Amino acid sequence: MPDYPAADLRDDSLRACEAALRQAQLAGDVAALERLVDDALVFTGPDGAVYGKSDDLDAHRQGWVRITRLEPSEERIQRFGTVAVVSVRMEMAGAFRGAPFAGPFRYTRVWREGPGGWRVVAGHVSPVQP
Repeated sequence: MPDYPAADLRDDSLRACEAALRQAQLAGDVAALERLVDDALVFTGPDGAVYGKSDDLDAHRQGWVRITRLEPSEERIQRFGTVAVVSVRMEMAGAFRGAPFAGPFRYTRVWREGPGGWRVVAGHVSPVQP
């Protein structure tokens, strides 16, 4: 098994991708999400349902999801060559299909580096219990 240097744990390119993803979500920018999310996406939502890329993009196109607040903290990035795992606590607010939500959530995302840069291939979000 390869030994990855500790410097990979502070990868600025992944932090930039995470920031770009948050900005795209806040703006409902489907074109940016198209570039950042891999075609093979497997994402588990807070309700336990599994979504793919087309589900995610359609939710933004149709206005089913509106995110108004994304404030990250406790971000941790672990890189393993061309794959990285990001865990981040997020203060979020918005609405899903008209139902408002707000509070702390924890995201785990798996990014894969390819010829077009880093793209999200898997993820999970769940509310943080008080």
